[in-house]
Amino acid sequence: MALVTPELCPRETGNSPRSDPSAIRDAESPVEETEAILFALARAVEQRDQATWGHCERLALISVTLGVAMGLDRSALITLYRGGYLHDIGKVGIPDSILCKNGKLTADEWTVMETHCARGEEICRHMKSLEPVLPIIRHHHERWDGTGYPDGLEGERIPLLARLVQIADIYDALTSRRAYKDLMSEEQAVGIMQDEARRGWRDPELTTMFIKVHDQVIARVTRFSESSGTNRDRKRSSLFSLNQFLAWQA
Repeated sequence: MALVTPELCPRETGNSPRSDPSAIRDAESPVEETEAILFALARAVEQRDQATWGHCERLALISVTLGVAMGLDRSALITLYRGGYLHDIGKVGIPDSILCKNGKLTADEWTVMETHCARGEEICRHMKSLEPVLPIIRHHHERWDGTGYPDGLEGERIPLLARLVQIADIYDALTSRRAYKDLMSEEQAVGIMQDEARRGWRDPELTTMFIKVHDQVIARVTRFSESSGTNRDRKRSSLFSLNQFLAWQA
């Protein structure tokens, strides 16, 4: 599958170097107006559980990469990027005894955990600039066959960007070590995703697309994110870094 590499960053003009991430924050008003709150909320989630440190960063990068592979427009890519960071923000309202539990959740605990989608939507609902991200936050745990939550949406009734973030979320969860599981290899994770698509849980076309671009791009993006470290300044410039990386890969 040929990759389409859109301009996520402004073109070079005059003495404004492409290597200066601050130029993006100055030139991109949609990013500028929500940047501070977006990263603050993302850090609030990750600081609750050290096992998930870096998850939002990787999810944002993988989601945008999938969007690039689909040829989505710049607005959709920025929404994917924000959604990757904010998809689990509702977990700030989940008790530590559930969120950080070292073992499987009980049925009652799962009921509480599943409220994080609606909680996250409510947290971000009051910020007009994040309105396009709300469907991602609310619906990234729906299933293709309608057995997901919170609304039991089925098939294409699940917003496309939520389905993309879901695919990225599953892959990162499988390939990361958590309190309740060991990490899996990339090959094992891809195999499980294929099986879940066959069982009707995931969008089969998006899963197939993910697998097609996995070795060429997705795995490299993940390694790129890990090699960038967890420095917060790097997080703030990761949209710029992703654009450079995808252009280089293409």
